[in-house]
Amino acid sequence: MLHLRLITPADRTDDVVRLIETTVGTAHLIVMTGAARNPAGDVVMCDVAREAGDELIGALRQLGLDRTGSIAVDDIGLSLSDRADRAEEDAPGEGADAVLWEHLADATHEESTLTVTYVAFLTVATMLAACGVMLDNAILIVGAMAVGPEFGPLAGISTALVRRAPRLVWRSLWALLAGFAAAMVLTVGFSWLLDAFGLFEKSMVQAARPNTAFIWKPDWMSFVVAFLAGIAGTLSLTSAKSGALIGVAISVTTVPAAANAAVAFSYRDYSQTWGSSWQLLANLGGIVAAGTLTLLAQKAFWAWQRERTTAQLT
Repeated sequence: MLHLRLITPADRTDDVVRLIETTVGTAHLIVMTGAARNPAGDVVMCDVAREAGDELIGALRQLGLDRTGSIAVDDIGLSLSDRADRAEEDAPGEGADAVLWEHLADATHEESTLTVTYVAFLTVATMLAACGVMLDNAILIVGAMAVGPEFGPLAGISTALVRRAPRLVWRSLWALLAGFAAAMVLTVGFSWLLDAFGLFEKSMVQAARPNTAFIWKPDWMSFVVAFLAGIAGTLSLTSAKSGALIGVAISVTTVPAAANAAVAFSYRDYSQTWGSSWQLLANLGGIVAAGTLTLLAQKAFWAWQRERTTAQLT
């Protein structure tokens, strides 16, 4: 269940209440007349089944409530109520499958911003991966994958493509490309520094490295794995089941590929740099393609679900 707290202008409160009452899957409606001070107006609260939340939020935005008042949404961890149970039963579909498009757009917008923190995380992850590939240590590679924040901009690109928001596409793309460029340049400097201290050597780059050699030898399986990870990651972001995202992070080699490209470049091993760059592009392309197709499929599914529910009610 979701909890909505709305601030409505006094002249729109009746419209908002009527909308909530006629929306399938709502319960626990509360109206506090004149309770809001900034902005001035009434406070309306209700609970809504997750699977009906996107429709209700969209309708509230059509009423202009996001401009003239406020729409706040919280997840309810526990709700002991027969009315809530009936609301979830009446709403179409399952809550775990529901997509809250406004929440997704807001989350990906925040994660797709080029900030100092984002670049810092990506740089640290790339440096960790550089240590992993030089030492041929799979544990360090996995740790670096888990630290990398690059899935945010990738999800932002997919979301923006589905919602036809070109500005968010460019914003996410800029965060992705500029972030990786900065991380790789700093990792080249990091490699030179460790070489000066005798911790990195050119022979380490040229070694067989059986545990991490796949990073600079891309093939179609690289794209397949990235595609499957993109599906899992998108489902994790859009559904109530978000625990799979860490598994997605450690199943694709975006950060390790960027790290190996940077280290190989620092030792002028351009064949490995090129191979790692292709591995990076294959992973990025696979995740974006999978994320976009997954969101389109979910959008079509929920449109069909709403049409079927409407037909049943009429």
